[in-house]
Amino acid sequence: MKLKPIFLTVLLLVGLGLHAQPITLDIHKKAQPVEGWGVSLCWWAHMTGSWTDAHIDQLVDWLVSPEGLNYNVFRYNIGGGDDPKNRNCEPHHMGKGKGIRAEMPGFKQYPDDPYDWDADAAQVKILLKIKEKRPDAIFEAFSNSAPWYMTKSGCVAGAADKNADNLKPECYADFARYLVDVCVHFKEAYGVEFYTLEPFNESHSDYWYQNGSQEGCHFDTESQVAVLKEIYPLLKASGLSTVLAASDETSTAHSLQVFAGYDEAFPLIGQWNTHTYSATNQERMLLHDKAIAKGLRLWQSESGSGGKGISGNLKLLQRLFDDMRYLQPTVWCDWQYVEEKGDQWCTVTGNFSSQVFERNKNYYVRQQITRFIKQGYTLLEVAQDQTLAAISPNGKELVVAVLNNEDTPVSYTYALTAKPKRITQYTTTEKENLQPATVKAIGKTLQVSLHPHSVQTFVIQL
Repeated sequence: MKLKPIFLTVLLLVGLGLHAQPITLDIHKKAQPVEGWGVSLCWWAHMTGSWTDAHIDQLVDWLVSPEGLNYNVFRYNIGGGDDPKNRNCEPHHMGKGKGIRAEMPGFKQYPDDPYDWDADAAQVKILLKIKEKRPDAIFEAFSNSAPWYMTKSGCVAGAADKNADNLKPECYADFARYLVDVCVHFKEAYGVEFYTLEPFNESHSDYWYQNGSQEGCHFDTESQVAVLKEIYPLLKASGLSTVLAASDETSTAHSLQVFAGYDEAFPLIGQWNTHTYSATNQERMLLHDKAIAKGLRLWQSESGSGGKGISGNLKLLQRLFDDMRYLQPTVWCDWQYVEEKGDQWCTVTGNFSSQVFERNKNYYVRQQITRFIKQGYTLLEVAQDQTLAAISPNGKELVVAVLNNEDTPVSYTYALTAKPKRITQYTTTEKENLQPATVKAIGKTLQVSLHPHSVQTFVIQL
């Protein structure tokens, strides 16, 4: 069934708590189901997988526990691996930008080598710890670049010309075999069957270049289709249930451009991935309509944002709200979990060498959504951009999240379709982290008041 968000303007007299009319929360007006919340494993897992077992346990608990972030979707990076002799790029060239953490190992250093399945032991250790602690975890495999010896430049950061493809056409079949072999190995060695395989990452972009700061590979749309044609039969013959996903572009604008050239590839893929580093609500809706029309599952597979303090965290949360309301993916993923600096592009700030780490404000901001809008819940159509609501599978629990990223307080009035039995409120502000409180509704009406730069979640038992 094709679903569209509702567009209504709710008149708010900010700071006074007065409204033209209440915002209706109708549990019968359903949007998309929530398949999960997630994060990519590179590059943080590559760095933290060598930590002590006790530290890894704590880190993963915060990530997957239902009382933590409650994430259940994880994107494993199949590394390409640079030339160990650095014949076509400077040693540690990635350290100039993203840091040494971005130097992902490949499973073959040279084309005639046997596979070295221990090459990526650190990232694999985190993946297996996630699988242990979260048996229902969904794993996607994705690639940023083919191995260096398959590329035109001999460098996994990109081609000499940032607008040019870097994978040699004569190596399309080799790249396809490399990706499928990794997927088969993970099933045989670890019992991990990837839900999806995504061969590209922001490939329509023009910022992958030789000696660059991370693995990346430009692919024209026609080249993407050609690569998918090589992978599809190998994946089908492998016996895996893994399906192909594409195309993981950096923005909804790029995603729409690539989508327009995928006619020959749509029969080969089962899922459309997009990033939303840049997106408009019109583009979100258009991409949603196109993906659903092709029968494709839709994921927001990577996003992140800069900023400062809780206002920056809430800026990204607003993007999450907009993605879920207008793009309507079933999965929404962060880019990074652990960073060494800042509190914007991560939810845990730590030191990879000393193994000192802590949850930052962004963790609690994200937790306001992912802990309470659980896997299997269904989002509701709500006529207000700062509100995200979902209903449980049995219809007995309604979750309402509301954010305010303004410098002044705001108030909302919500009209419910049933009188609540119990309401628990959780609040995160600059000074509070997921602070619980019990509140009462007036009949079928819920009054909400938010401090500047805050987010509240209401768990309502019906």
